[in-house]
Amino acid sequence: MSHSATPGTAARTAPSPTTDDIAEPFDQASKAAKQAGVSKADKRALEKASNGSTLRTRLKRDRTLVLMTLPAVLLVLVFNYVPILGNVVAFQEYDPYISDNGFIAIFHSPWVGLEQFSRIFEDSAFWDAVQNTFVLFSLQLLLFFPVPIMLALLINSVIRPRVRAVSQAILYLPHFFSWVLVITVFQQIFGGAGIIAQTLRQHGYEGFDLMTDPGIFKFLVTAEGVWKDAGWGVIVFLAALASVSPDLYEASAMDGAGRWRRMWHVTLPALRPVIALLLVLRVGDALTVGFEQILLQRDAAGPGAAEVLDTFVWWNGVRNQDFSYAAAAGLVKGVVSLGLVLAANKVAHLMGEQGVYKK
Repeated sequence: MSHSATPGTAARTAPSPTTDDIAEPFDQASKAAKQAGVSKADKRALEKASNGSTLRTRLKRDRTLVLMTLPAVLLVLVFNYVPILGNVVAFQEYDPYISDNGFIAIFHSPWVGLEQFSRIFEDSAFWDAVQNTFVLFSLQLLLFFPVPIMLALLINSVIRPRVRAVSQAILYLPHFFSWVLVITVFQQIFGGAGIIAQTLRQHGYEGFDLMTDPGIFKFLVTAEGVWKDAGWGVIVFLAALASVSPDLYEASAMDGAGRWRRMWHVTLPALRPVIALLLVLRVGDALTVGFEQILLQRDAAGPGAAEVLDTFVWWNGVRNQDFSYAAAAGLVKGVVSLGLVLAANKVAHLMGEQGVYKK
């Protein structure tokens, strides 16, 4: 015989609301009211006080890590920031032989104001170096930057882990080669005495020497950069791809999206923040297109094709001992690079990405 549950029994079995359940909506409402009632000035003061206490707490908590990073910070300060003070010689007629100490000579060198900058802007060799620099940067941006992305997408599509690991190791290996070794390899392949030229001569054709051809020098430099550093970019983009949830691919596949549509609507949007960040950094490094790489090939291709801003500064400062003129050229390069970083970061913000720093 079945017994139906009485209302009293049902009331006893139902869970009674706790004090926290009742108080939670009122707490949320009071918090919202407090936030709405606090002025912006008071909120800034509260945030400042909380940030100060938080900073002290973090320093106390992470004092061991801070001590570990101090040597690296000191190295950056000594070798990156302290030399910035030496840019003062760009406004002088600096003569290091006035004193036995080159640093003391700065205080005894005569001031010339903006005379060095006037010389720069009237020097046709400087503008040729600027043109070569921007042409090389444009080629590297168009030909070199997309290559790691395509290689990362290709490797990420490989199913077998062993094949992926071997492919990634082969691509990453040239990153450890010095530029001397990289240029030697290209010389043995594309030089006048290289494998291709010798093979052509053996079969009755005229050989060639791409390493000394000024017209193809910019493409040669870009190819060397792709071969050497594409593997490093592949690692960065593969790390970004590893953070993409497999559920997104499964959901898009269930919706009927093919491989290409999944790559376009899932993979590339996941890579967009990394692409924006690396693009900003690349634009900031636009005027530094590989000093050592180009200096090693400058004499072979000729200054007309191989002179860039870094080699221009080195040639005038180190070889010609015109330190003030070289410092002025380097200062112009630094200011333009800073402007390019700010402009590229603004573009990243317009794209909805963070870039190097937030708004």
